[in-house]
Amino acid sequence: MTARIFRPAKTAMQSGKAKSQVWILEFEPEKPRSIDPIMGYTTSGDMKSQIRMQFDTREEAVAYAVRNGVEHRVVEPKESKRRKVAYSDNFRFDRKQPWTH
Repeated sequence: MTARIFRPAKTAMQSGKAKSQVWILEFEPEKPRSIDPIMGYTTSGDMKSQIRMQFDTREEAVAYAVRNGVEHRVVEPKESKRRKVAYSDNFRFDRKQPWTH
């Protein structure tokens, strides 16, 4: 029973960072999923794969895992690098790249 602690990435549909500031603890699957032969659904007998807990900080999530004796691994988030770009840079006389249409 291993848990993964991570902070989810922001959604690609919006530019905001809603729902990406919390830390998530979810259990990794213990056995692989299988396909139901009659209906064709993907099924799993692993009930812990349905558990997904939210914490405000990474330390709270790690403390919960340690307190309950759950093996865990922490996945650090990748911070995006933002370039400072101004619209007026398109019209500078000393542009690095030539203006093309």
